[in-house]
Amino acid sequence: MAKDKNKTITVNEIEYNLDDFTDEQKVLLNHVQDLERKLNNAQFNLDQLMVGREAFIARLAISLEAPVEAIVVDEDAA
Repeated sequence: MAKDKNKTITVNEIEYNLDDFTDEQKVLLNHVQDLERKLNNAQFNLDQLMVGREAFIARLAISLEAPVEAIVVDEDAA
């Protein structure tokens, strides 16, 4: 016996059959899903940027803590 698998989605705790959606509802759902993907990608990129920023801050801090070489002043040139 073939099992009938309807595509469903839950919105506000109510389950809806996608086959019953109007064309407009399908378009709206596609927008929601596309925006969700974009938000996930943006969060991924933000995570990378934040880690990169922290790495550069750490490198800057290390370079600022390094001993400064003494500047040799040639008193005869003055």
